[in-house]
This record gives sequence, C-alpha cells and structure tokens, in this order.
Amino acid sequence: MLIVRIAVFFVIAAIGGCFLFYLVKRDRRYLRLAGQIFRFSVILLAIVMALYVLERLILVI
Repeated sequence: MLIVRIAVFFVIAAIGGCFLFYLVKRDRRYLRLAGQIFRFSVILLAIVMALYVLERLILVI
C-alpha cells in the first residue's frame, strides 16, 4: 500500500503542475495532459486494487 500512496502523491503533484502551467501559459494542452494522467492513474489504481482483492481471495481458498 505504500507504493500506492507514493504513486498517488506523484499523480497529484503532476496534475497540480499541469494546472499551474495552464494558469501561467494558458495553453490547453496542459489541461488535456492532466486529464490523461488522471484517467491513466484511475485505470491503473483499479487494476492494482483488483489484484489485491484477487490475492485475498486466493489466500482464503
């Protein structure tokens, strides 16, 4: 779980950096990049959580 927390921290930092760059430069590609980072991180988090659940189910059997 520590790795997940560190990854979430980096994702939040990257999205925050994208928003900061957008505020400074007014270039919409930074907003698009923030959206892509968010979508990818949600998909990756769902996969990791599914693996945790699968691990728990296998240990019960």
